[in-house]
Amino acid sequence: MRISFLSENKTNNPGICAEHGLSIYIETDEMNILFDAGASDMFAENAQKMGIDLRNADFCVISHGHYDHTEGVPYFASLNKDAKIILHCEAYIDTYEIDANGRIDPVTTGIRWDEQVRKDLESRIIFTDRELWLSENIAVSGTIDDIEGSPMTEYFYEKRGDEYIKDPMNHEQFLAVRTEKGVFVFSGCSHRGVRPVLAHVKRLFPGEKIAGLAAGMHLYNADSRTRTEIVNEVAELDMEMVMPVHCTGIDAICELKTALGEKCIVASAGDIYEY
Repeated sequence: MRISFLSENKTNNPGICAEHGLSIYIETDEMNILFDAGASDMFAENAQKMGIDLRNADFCVISHGHYDHTEGVPYFASLNKDAKIILHCEAYIDTYEIDANGRIDPVTTGIRWDEQVRKDLESRIIFTDRELWLSENIAVSGTIDDIEGSPMTEYFYEKRGDEYIKDPMNHEQFLAVRTEKGVFVFSGCSHRGVRPVLAHVKRLFPGEKIAGLAAGMHLYNADSRTRTEIVNEVAELDMEMVMPVHCTGIDAICELKTALGEKCIVASAGDIYEY
């Protein structure tokens, strides 16, 4: 399996650009998958510089309905005329960020495609709810199972009339790929929590080793106790690699690096890894 980071919040690679977004190109023996498409068309520019032909992607899997993972999808669809786009059935809701002082961001954090783009993409989209198996070894989770008491992101709200309702992030899903080394998991932001993601993987692949986790873990604004709990749980799985990216936050990345050593890989845009 080959993992290429086309878009990420940071880069150490000359000529490669970074943005607040995530896009990963995953090549397996069975198929090629674009996992998320960043916050702009930048992921495609980086792919070209990295020698990756996006026309060879068989699927585009979208982790959740936020702009920083979906803005590049229309451009991807213009390059690749055949790949199906896998999107959760609740991903089109408009959500807004509300800060601790009650200030509402006037621009949606959700998918920003206009109605024409949505109509143009309609025939390409497979809407998910439950898990969807792309092959015997590759699964998209659909709605991630809840775990009571697990910390999740709680400042995105859906506007319904004049009211704002907390978004339960039902539209978030992960991608899991079984290899000879074990199961590798890709999660966009883990808004529902890292713990539910890992528990859901174990349900889909009972008794199998989780070999790797490449994920935005959304711990950048978590308190130290929450960070420590998540870091310890991740460390206990003894995975071959953990790649904390995007919204994980520098404090959590440093704590994971301290706990895991070389098994924690600080990936950035332009990086390529093989497993």
